[in-house]
Amino acid sequence: MEVIPLATDTLTKADIQDKMKEIFARHKGEKHELITVLQETQEQFRYLPAAAMKEISAFLNVSESTIYGVSTFYAQFKLTPLGKKVIRVCRGTACHVRGSGKVLAEVEKRLGIQAGETTADLEYTLETVACIGACALAPTMTIDNETYGKMTTKKVAEVLGDYNKSA
Repeated sequence: MEVIPLATDTLTKADIQDKMKEIFARHKGEKHELITVLQETQEQFRYLPAAAMKEISAFLNVSESTIYGVSTFYAQFKLTPLGKKVIRVCRGTACHVRGSGKVLAEVEKRLGIQAGETTADLEYTLETVACIGACALAPTMTIDNETYGKMTTKKVAEVLGDYNKSA
């Protein structure tokens, strides 16, 4: 079974092979290393390119379908490029009750994308999460590792600045 690319890989095959050789140099090529190799690959490319998954298949002697199955089972793995910044809006109970739906709608409006999507310029990826773990600051969102609490639609505008794809 061949992995079907879900995103257009803009890197050349040689680029991917070079980066994968660096990753493989830290491993023995044993099947139990699959998740670690996938994590390192995603860290390198910000997603799992189809060509990289082919290289992993050969290195670990694991079928491409197994690699695809693992990479789609775990939410941490992405088959399409992530934006430079990942925005996560909390949808937990405390945040929901305090208006995270309005916050999410405002972020979607400003970015011109829906949750689960990435802006065309690869600047932002928007995700929702079950809980950020900052319930006292509800509603909350994060951009990469920075948490923004007591969010309102006005605060979304302040945090995202002039970035507005719908204008």
